[in-house]
Amino acid sequence: MSQTPRQPVGRSAPTSADVARLAGVSRATVSYVLNNTAAVRISEPTRLRVRAAAEELGYVPHAAARSLRAGHTRTVVMPSARLPGGPLPVRFYDEFQSELRRLEYTVVEYGGVGLDGDEAARAWAELRPVAVVCPGATQPSAYGVSLLRRSGARAVVTLGPHPTRGAHFLALDERRIGAAAVGHLIHRGRRAIGVVVPREPGPKLCAELRLEGARAAAEGSGARTVPLPMAYEEESAAALAARWRATGLDAVFAFDDAYAMLLMRALQDEGVDVPRETAVVGAGDLLLGRLLRPRLSTVRVDTVSGRRLAELVDRVVREPAAEPEHHDLMAARAVHRESS
Repeated sequence: MSQTPRQPVGRSAPTSADVARLAGVSRATVSYVLNNTAAVRISEPTRLRVRAAAEELGYVPHAAARSLRAGHTRTVVMPSARLPGGPLPVRFYDEFQSELRRLEYTVVEYGGVGLDGDEAARAWAELRPVAVVCPGATQPSAYGVSLLRRSGARAVVTLGPHPTRGAHFLALDERRIGAAAVGHLIHRGRRAIGVVVPREPGPKLCAELRLEGARAAAEGSGARTVPLPMAYEEESAAALAARWRATGLDAVFAFDDAYAMLLMRALQDEGVDVPRETAVVGAGDLLLGRLLRPRLSTVRVDTVSGRRLAELVDRVVREPAAEPEHHDLMAARAVHRESS
């Protein structure tokens, strides 16, 4: 049962020696127990006694000292901002971080906003992480990967459309999302397809890749695609909807479900019939999209679990000399509902 540490205010922080005295064991035993050292067998009653003593004193191991003994930290760094509109859901990141914590890594989200890949790599290198996970726009060049490796990172894992020399690579190709959406619309008989391009800077890379995939899907089909800049604001959606009929478009891939729901409501307010006049497709398969009328067609993105990514990080940390691994992280498929 948790209790307030009895360490008086103003005294120095408790040490492993204090825990050893209270538990009646050696300092080595305290270290083995609190660092979960599997190579040394410690009885369960002793483990419980050590942990109880540490909790009573408010003792926590010193991360820097532990890093010195191990020769590396247990810190995994990743960007501080999850990419808006990206294909990886929040639950993926939550599972990934939870699994890393279970494997006794400390996750630090830092240095992703306003920094390009190599600038972010320099910021991360200052923390001397044991591993770095770089999605999307924060993906460093080969120079950035080399910089991280020289600073002590045993694993650099990139998530994006293209691999980077020297880094482990998980293919996260956003072009598949645009291709799946436009391929679905073409299959439904649409030939003049708008592609929403968010005005916000955050989704820029995602939007460019999805537009590229949309254009590739339309090539040779007789269909045309038109980029449509739009901010995630009611005013911007209303302005686009007000001139919709003048565009001559009969369908729209609206970047993701959030933009799609916003634009669909604006089109309906303008009297544009969805899907008879204009088909609408989003991406992400949000539950809210299924509750709308008409129900929102979408692109469902299937990815490997966050646990598998955490296991990859742990494996390459333990085997830093291994050749870079390449894996496919995602698949995209259209889900037809009433809006298309």
